[in-house]
Amino acid sequence: MSIRKFAAPLLLLGLLLSGCGAKDDPQARLEAAVQQLQDNLEAKRTAAVLDQLHEEFRAQQVNDRDWAKRTMTLLFLRHNNVKVLALSKDSRVDATYRDKGYTDAQVGLTGAEGLIPDSARHYAVKLEWWQDDGEWKLARLDWQ
Repeated sequence: MSIRKFAAPLLLLGLLLSGCGAKDDPQARLEAAVQQLQDNLEAKRTAAVLDQLHEEFRAQQVNDRDWAKRTMTLLFLRHNNVKVLALSKDSRVDATYRDKGYTDAQVGLTGAEGLIPDSARHYAVKLEWWQDDGEWKLARLDWQ
């Protein structure tokens, strides 16, 4: 399978613009986690992204944390510059299970060797976040 097929969705994790809020506000902490993920992806900080993934992380129901690490490594070697553009987004904390959060987004992903992008794609992304010791961790990632 091509690197593009696997690399793009990982970058989509970092899709969102986020606000800051009180430490006891789950919605604000969820949005901050999403922003942190975007920042870490665009800065090509693989270890920091992996720290944000839940131990039971799954992408497309089959890919795990090791897959995420391999995919980021290949993507970051291929592209000097990576950008995630949130075209639309909606993050929310589950009203019943406050330890789960969800993000739905339409994103554009670009990669470039220099200043001008040499690849660009559009994705519909669904992220599921789980609280783990008070921190939001990305547990599920699906895309189309």
